[in-house]
This record gives sequence, C-alpha cells and structure tokens, in this order.
Amino acid sequence: CNDECGGSAVLDDCGICDNDDNNNCEYVPITIGNQTWIAENLKVTHYNNGDEIPTGYTSENLTNLTDGAYVVYDNTASNQVMKTETYGNLYNWYAVNDARGLCPVGWHVPSVDEYTLLVDFLGGNAVASGKMKSTGTIEGGNGLWEEPNEGATNESGFAAIPGGYYDGENFKFLGSTGYFWSSNDDRIYDEQADGLFLDADSDSLSLPSQSHKTSYYSIRCIKN
Repeated sequence: CNDECGGSAVLDDCGICDNDDNNNCEYVPITIGNQTWIAENLKVTHYNNGDEIPTGYTSENLTNLTDGAYVVYDNTASNQVMKTETYGNLYNWYAVNDARGLCPVGWHVPSVDEYTLLVDFLGGNAVASGKMKSTGTIEGGNGLWEEPNEGATNESGFAAIPGGYYDGENFKFLGSTGYFWSSNDDRIYDEQADGLFLDADSDSLSLPSQSHKTSYYSIRCIKN
C-alpha cells in the first residue's frame, strides 16, 4: 500500500499502512440471526485507503464541517486513550458517507433496513433495546450504563454501550444514551441522517432516529 514493489507494508483493519502488527484494530464479531456484527464501537482514525480522518477541531468548529471528522468524548487529551478504548470514537455522518470507507475491509456501516432486520429478529422496537444493551450499571460498579439500564440482558450479544454524543452545544449523555449512525440520509430533511437510538431508561428503542449530519455519534459495522 506504500506503492513499493515487494514491500512489507499492508493496510490493516484500522486503515493504517505499515508493517506494525501492534497497532491493528481488532474487533469481536457476533452473529445475530443471519447477520454478523462487530460487537464494539468503531475506533478507527484512518479511512480504508490509509488517509487520516480529520480530528482536533475546536468545539466551535466541530459542527461547521461538511467533510468527515471524528472526536473523542470531551475532546481532552487527558482522557482520549481511555475513552477511545472503552467507548470508541464519535464520528459525523460525512465520515460515514465517505467513499474511502470507515469499517474494516469486508464490513460496512449498516443501513436502516439492516438495523430493522436486527431489531425485528429480537422482537421489535418495544423490546429489542434491552436485548442489545450491555448489562450492569455505573452505580452498581458492574457496567457502563447509568441506572436503571432498563431491561438490559444483552442476550443478543450486541453489547451496546452508552457512548454519548456531540450535537453542537456540548458533549452529552455519556452513560445514558447510545446513538449509532446508519448509512442512510433522512428521506425528508437534507441536513439530517438516520440512526439507532438506545436509552438507559427504556428497553425500547428508536429506529430510525434522525439527527443533523454534523453531530458526532458512535458507529457499529456489519459484515458484507
């Protein structure tokens, strides 16, 4: 991938072009029905061709972009590594829609239809959230969700976690909400795109849930 004939550099699942096996992104796959998902939030910092995904913008500029970008929750150097390893990165929808690709090779950001197949397999919007959320609570010392983490059993193995988001005003709701982008534009509003929304207070979910493309949310990947 460095255009060196016979060279040893390869493009890994993080989108990094080198010969270092220690910086590869490794994800746990989980099969649910007829679909295979990555059971972790995406944390890549490069597109699949090796190009860096822009980051490091100030809070004032984060939602003025029309190109892909990512941010770590709170956007402070002191917690970046810990937050990324635990919750993954937060991406705007322009990064989702970039032709260079975010997900590892052979995987992609799911469409609303693919999320709908998952939710229907788990019994529908009214109950699927509980089957998708990781178990335990922050208060109980055994989980990442705030109480009550309603209905959480994670019987699907999806292990959804509450990575919070950034919406132009502030970083919000780490521990209480999980919002996952889909690959779909909203059908009505050009400035919005669709996603999947989970909440600590409910075992139901919202799909599709609309948000501005300039907001920053978590991403899960599904196998091609």
